[in-house]
Amino acid sequence: MKTNSVKKLDSVDAKILRLLAQDSKIANAELAQAVGLTTSPCWQRVRRLEQEGYIRGYSAQVDQTMLGVTDIVIVEITLEHHSQEALRVFNKEILQIDAVLEAFMTSGDYDYLLKVAVSGTRGYEEFLTNSLSRIPNVRKIRSIFSLRCVKKSPVFIPSMSSS
Repeated sequence: MKTNSVKKLDSVDAKILRLLAQDSKIANAELAQAVGLTTSPCWQRVRRLEQEGYIRGYSAQVDQTMLGVTDIVIVEITLEHHSQEALRVFNKEILQIDAVLEAFMTSGDYDYLLKVAVSGTRGYEEFLTNSLSRIPNVRKIRSIFSLRCVKKSPVFIPSMSSS
């Protein structure tokens, strides 16, 4: 059951979250040893972290290049209008596009920042033509091809006290 208030975690909880974020298939015995607990208390902490909503699920990291999707493009979007309805429509449409890995509503010069997976420039042209250009109210699109991912972290877990 997810709680509404944020509860302060201790350093052991933070270590558990870091290790599970790195390898969600880690055995409980190995996890317990890594955080300095026996298996039963470690398992109980993981279950509590799941119940409280800190852990929302587990997933596999898939190699997109093995699937032929070799490029990541960062796309900055400016909308023509910013009414609640225009934002709702854009959000709804962007959720339907599988190539969009992440979409952020932003402040500043652009309204949205998208992280898109494509197969080279032809794949990006197809994405623009068949998906993005069909969304109403898009005024400006600026694209940046990623050359290489220098850092990729599954999550940021702040340092916790040892209490």
